[in-house]
Amino acid sequence: MLFKLNIELFPLPFPLASSDSFQREYASVHHKFFPFDHVYLDSKAQLALLATPAHCAGKTYIVTGANSGLGFHAALHLAKLGAGRLILAVRNLAAGEEAKARILSAVPDAKTVIEVWSLDLAKYNTIVQFANRAERELERIDGLIENAGVCPGKREIAEGRVSAITVNVVGTLLLLALMLPGMGRKAKKYGEVARLVVVSSSLGFQDWVKGALEGIKGEQGLLAAVDKGEGEYETMKVYALSKLLLTFATRYIARFLVPDPTKSGVIITTVCPGLCDTGLPRYAPPEVQAPALKLIEQCGRTAEDGSRTLLHGTVAGIESHGRFLQHCEEGDDIPDWIRDDVGMQRKIWDDVARDLEDASPGVIDHLLAAAR
Repeated sequence: MLFKLNIELFPLPFPLASSDSFQREYASVHHKFFPFDHVYLDSKAQLALLATPAHCAGKTYIVTGANSGLGFHAALHLAKLGAGRLILAVRNLAAGEEAKARILSAVPDAKTVIEVWSLDLAKYNTIVQFANRAERELERIDGLIENAGVCPGKREIAEGRVSAITVNVVGTLLLLALMLPGMGRKAKKYGEVARLVVVSSSLGFQDWVKGALEGIKGEQGLLAAVDKGEGEYETMKVYALSKLLLTFATRYIARFLVPDPTKSGVIITTVCPGLCDTGLPRYAPPEVQAPALKLIEQCGRTAEDGSRTLLHGTVAGIESHGRFLQHCEEGDDIPDWIRDDVGMQRKIWDDVARDLEDASPGVIDHLLAAAR
């Protein structure tokens, strides 16, 4: 069964300034819902803000999930850095307008034109509508930060799949495939290279996630195997698996479908913001929320600090195309079993591509045309 794995319980690999009772409470639940100890060691604080006004002034950016958390702070940074036009792509328009007001209040002298556009990654027709609108109305798109994602606390179905797969994998990559060709074409008019930043997570690099993938890779369809997962719905496990699938598929796109940014006009990077205080545990079962929030308090980054990793993706050089970036550092910070398994990258991409074609017929040819 996909989500009933025998995960070895390791002790905390760092000292916590907390009581023994908290450590016992954490240990009692993290095995089942939040088994990601080593990730927290990498959550370095005080990250560099590598984006500057010289990079961003006068340019146009889209940030998905921009009404809160990492997306909001990335958008706020872009306004402070003088972006010419900023699209807050959100599911809830009222929340988006509130986020816009907060940005304008924080940057009262901003020259940025801020707009709130509707986008729901759980509904493929809204993704197509969003991409069509961007093509019509935006003269240039210098950066797209695909930040929006979900971590549902219970099993939910959207577009025929578990919602974490629909939103975090298929919806995210549908937006990428629809947007990339136009982004590149528009960027070339200005002698620029656009950036497309996919927000993933190293949570997916856990041994148990690798084991889950090994257990289903013989199935006809990986996504269908996830949908059919039996037993209790375990929030963080499904979330982590969705991020692993996203990382594999995005890597394949960048390495094999649109491998040359000088031709496509777009640099694709995948970024991991680390463990951040973004409200993610609110989706977890009640017995998990308290220890998870305590762990974030002890070891996590603020949403503002984590958002700097997203901004890093918007200024990363051509050598970063296809790489997995963490901590606002150069390099390709990814395990060998992901980097080297081209067969799995292809298998996952082929599975996702079928859903993309169903959602928007011709979208794969549309994407491939950008490489020529």
